[in-house]
Amino acid sequence: MIRIRRLPALTLILTLTLALTLLSACGDAVPPASERARILAMGDSLLAWNGLSGQSIPDVVERSLKEPVVDRSVIGARMIYRLPISGAAGLSIPKQYRPGPWDWVILNGGGNDLWFGCGCGMCAQKLDKLLREDGRGGAIAEVVQRIRRGGARVVYVGYLRSPGRSSPIEACKDEGDALDARVALLAERDEGVYFLSLADLVPHRDLSFHAADRVHPSLKAGRVIGQRIAAIIRGAP
Repeated sequence: MIRIRRLPALTLILTLTLALTLLSACGDAVPPASERARILAMGDSLLAWNGLSGQSIPDVVERSLKEPVVDRSVIGARMIYRLPISGAAGLSIPKQYRPGPWDWVILNGGGNDLWFGCGCGMCAQKLDKLLREDGRGGAIAEVVQRIRRGGARVVYVGYLRSPGRSSPIEACKDEGDALDARVALLAERDEGVYFLSLADLVPHRDLSFHAADRVHPSLKAGRVIGQRIAAIIRGAP
């Protein structure tokens, strides 16, 4: 796996997650991509989680396809990021993108914007800033369009639902559903954009798909999601 320096493993309190992420992200430099790499991963902790053990979702994709993946995902990253912290550009998901020899970009994001930005309540304005209801405008549409102009196809990974048992993100379900619906519309209009919904991934009250914090993906979930992404890439015409 070709990656930027990984952030430390973090646990339950996501405000601490964000603070440690800011400290770890400062000064990170993206290494040059291998000439063989044609797949880029960018996004937030959904992709980056379990990276210290080499079992993040991009790691699984790399092993499944038997080819390198450049991973620029960062814990705590947002689609809309305006905090003036020098050296923390990786916390802005759009800024994780660099033009390159990419055939595919694995992308996710928006969950941190909803949770930190509006507490997953009264989020209509934040949702519109992320992606309009018709899927035609907003931060997500802009980054997808930029990637597509570079010639790469996109696999957009949807929102990981709460397990339904004592999760800090239980209240975010409706907003996650709404964001997924908008991304699905965006994907319908472009044959080079593939939307991977995770709505069917987590059985109600099944904790096996989440880490101990009941927010991030477990190793089991990471394997399933990574294999689904690899199947999309492998099966695309």
